[in-house]
Amino acid sequence: MVTAGCSDGGSGSEEPDRDLGAQTLDWQPCPAPSEAEGGGTAPSPLPGGTKWECSFMDVPRDWTEPDGDTIELALIRAKARDQPRRIGSLIFNFGGPGGSGVSTLPAAAQDFERLRARYDLVSFDPRGVGRSQPVECLGNRELDKYYAQDATPDTAAEEKAYTDNLRTYDDSCEQNSGVDLPHVGTANAARDMDLMRQVLGDDKLHYFGISYGTELGGVYAHLFPKNVGRAVFDAVVDPTSNVEEGSLGQARGFQLALTNFAEDCIERGDDCRLPGSTPEEIQEFVIDLQNRLEKKPIKGIGDRDLTETQATNGIAQALYSKEYWPLLEQGLDEADGGNGALLLALSDSLNGRSREGQYSNLQAANAAINCADYKERYTLAQAKARLPEFRRVSPVFGDYLGWALMGCSHWPVSGQWEDPDVSAPGANPIIVIGNTGDPATPYEGARAMAKELGKGVGIEVTYEGEGHGAYNSGSTCVQGAVDRYLLDGKVPPTGTVCR
Repeated sequence: MVTAGCSDGGSGSEEPDRDLGAQTLDWQPCPAPSEAEGGGTAPSPLPGGTKWECSFMDVPRDWTEPDGDTIELALIRAKARDQPRRIGSLIFNFGGPGGSGVSTLPAAAQDFERLRARYDLVSFDPRGVGRSQPVECLGNRELDKYYAQDATPDTAAEEKAYTDNLRTYDDSCEQNSGVDLPHVGTANAARDMDLMRQVLGDDKLHYFGISYGTELGGVYAHLFPKNVGRAVFDAVVDPTSNVEEGSLGQARGFQLALTNFAEDCIERGDDCRLPGSTPEEIQEFVIDLQNRLEKKPIKGIGDRDLTETQATNGIAQALYSKEYWPLLEQGLDEADGGNGALLLALSDSLNGRSREGQYSNLQAANAAINCADYKERYTLAQAKARLPEFRRVSPVFGDYLGWALMGCSHWPVSGQWEDPDVSAPGANPIIVIGNTGDPATPYEGARAMAKELGKGVGIEVTYEGEGHGAYNSGSTCVQGAVDRYLLDGKVPPTGTVCR
């Protein structure tokens, strides 16, 4: 069956082809990304003139009813340079959950150009994301207000406003996307990837997962261990953590990254624009700024002010990469002087807001996938009871991440697990890379993932550095280990350390 190459992602066929593995993809020139994918322009050709191609693949909306109606998944690819020595497709998931692979892969492709020597580079919008039957919740103007809310309430009135906002958001998701919310979880996305493997004509799934993409890859390996080809997990999610443990891990991770940022600033002496002679004093400056913004927001962009919540969001965004540290320093300095534009722009980036005021569906899909996966549903009292531990772990991010435990409290769909099973006996080796300075997926997660995958499957590699992810950090050691495995099948010794 030939799928539509230029569709916006339909609601599905009422009479699908029962052998979906036999469908033929109709590859066409890629259009500009949709609003749900983040907008922008159509991807430019790669070095040498290779053009990006896009298509859609039909998958069952409900994998428990494989003969029922289907939805379309958006795909993108760039063909391998050396076709006679082509290994197959290398499928990427860049994380989120909720990130559009169709828009992200072209933007990141230069970092993976070596791998294109022998692989077609392929990515996709997972179900619920981008062009793939996107989850829809609030509109753009409503989201501006939602992300400006006080997400660290201190009074009963603020607590009521916060919980009311959460309920309104969740209700809007159910109203606009209720039929799909039960089916957007990670296990279904993994089943989609195995169908993708078949449709692309590969005997094995060759895979590069980053951040949440490592969790998706681990679930795939558990469900289809014999179908795992050469795979790499970078910036690894801890598969043994439940919601609370994962959030506490992020609080520690972002706090560590902020400390490392502050130490770097102090080491630069008079060139550091922030007040304080120790990392602790810079942290106190940040906390003071948060407190001031909670009492009185400052001018941001256009008619939007910078609130405490958006400032915390912006700080977190800048800690994802050491390359953003100068922006964080500038943003904090300017906010101290009453100009919140840069921190607000960083917050907008994390929330998927364009300069034109349009939001991608990144955060809507993130909520839908997380709530479909995880069982925990925290009450107001339960979240408040856990705040002291979050504050102890991180004076800057603890409140924000502690209150965020309530994100699925009013969600209309039950979750599947407390933590995912990623055991994969019999699978081929999977390189699992942990970054000691990673703020979003702390280093310990890589060791846990390697252990859970099983002996001989999880091959642990450590990168001693900063930022979220290691392969794109510039480390020739990490890149060499990954490239040798993916291109030549040479497995690095487990326990390899790169600096």
